[in-house]
Amino acid sequence: MSILDNNAKLAAAVNDVAEVAGYLWQKGWAERNGGNITVNITDCVTDAMRAMEPITPPVPIGETLPNLRGCWFYCKGTQKRMRDLARRPMDNGSVIRICDDCASYQIMADKPVKPTSELPSHLAVHNYIIGKGLPYKASLHTHPIELVAMSHNPKFLEKDVLTKLLWSMIPETKAFAPRGLGIVPYMMPSSNELAQATIDAIADDYDVVMWEKHGVFAVETDIMNAFDQVDVLNKSANIYMCAKSMGFEPDGMTDEQMKAISTTFNLPK
Repeated sequence: MSILDNNAKLAAAVNDVAEVAGYLWQKGWAERNGGNITVNITDCVTDAMRAMEPITPPVPIGETLPNLRGCWFYCKGTQKRMRDLARRPMDNGSVIRICDDCASYQIMADKPVKPTSELPSHLAVHNYIIGKGLPYKASLHTHPIELVAMSHNPKFLEKDVLTKLLWSMIPETKAFAPRGLGIVPYMMPSSNELAQATIDAIADDYDVVMWEKHGVFAVETDIMNAFDQVDVLNKSANIYMCAKSMGFEPDGMTDEQMKAISTTFNLPK
């Protein structure tokens, strides 16, 4: 028996994660066990799930997150590969519930797969999202090759320099990633400092954040939309690099052309 049985809504959410995990591997954005996914599945919880006994004792999160009391999440497992999660999501991920103390969690199903080592960072972001009343349910961390490569250039790390460049490469990028790309300077992976810097960037009205020389962190209403945000931004990075490899600096769209897109599609920036 699986927690997904007789719960079509939860099964669909987990299957979407598995599908995205496959895309990440195919694109080369998830080497070995790289990358993480967490999805708030609280709206999929049934009475039968609430009556379940946890399969592990409480595990400390490392901080108290008051907005997450009683929330449920599907999480990629620590040291698990995206390519394996794509094939067997409940062998390589777990369903957890945040305890009433808001400082610990218990694994509820299907197996005692320990969640990602970056769980505290992901949960801190979800805690902020709920506190601000934002609609985001999914968080994605991955290593898109071209975007990470661009983060090695200091000039692209200045506020909104890379956003404007990526928007200018193809109209769809501004239309489908309208908040652009926040920038977080290099910090130790999995650190509280990196989590807080990511929250600060989301608070500054970004939903995709570049971690210098590391990867990106995206939040969205569901995991497919989070993937799409990163995908369109990385497509622009690839277009830029293709032009540079042909020996020229691409002109990009003009400010007037990009402003017209914002006006036509009623974009936030």
